Amino acid sequence: MNNLSQIEALLFVAGDEGISLPDLVTMTGFEQTAVMGIIDDLAAKYDNDLSCALEIRETDGNYRLVTKPMLGTVVKQYFESPTNATLSHAQLETLVIVAYRQPITRIEIDQIRGVQSSGTLQKLAMRHLITEVGRKEEPGRPILYGTTVDFLDYFGLKTIQDLPPLPDLDSLDINDDTEGELFANPFAVEPERK
Repeated sequence: MNNLSQIEALLFVAGDEGISLPDLVTMTGFEQTAVMGIIDDLAAKYDNDLSCALEIRETDGNYRLVTKPMLGTVVKQYFESPTNATLSHAQLETLVIVAYRQPITRIEIDQIRGVQSSGTLQKLAMRHLITEVGRKEEPGRPILYGTTVDFLDYFGLKTIQDLPPLPDLDSLDINDDTEGELFANPFAVEPERK
């Protein structure tokens, strides 16, 4: 495993929140100048490979892997496709967590779900069901997510207080929830379509 692949892997798993230079240094044990050199090498690799869909973007001190702007049309078509009109189980589960625990970070969502959620969060953000509502005051300043007006419209709610109550988790056996229905049930009713 080379140094470039380690940085690339960390950028990938960091998802849409990205990862800061100090965190990359800490996680790899590389010198800061070496990490910056690797980021520059990766960026050049992506820029020079016309068949590659990715580029590195630095925003608010965090480095992220993103799709190249020239692919915006095809990415937009994917998110607007009729096949994506219905929320997937992963999207619904993530959306329920955001709705009931907002504002919440991706890491906190990942801990609740037990899987990495960055792709799911990106899809929900592209559909305008969630949005960035701020940054958490902790190292790395992770993005805080919350629901949107479109979320309320999608589910026919007037305010976030109109969410159905969650079941009492103490009275439920979460170990028997192999299908993840505890999170999906609050939104089991089909949303109102306009």
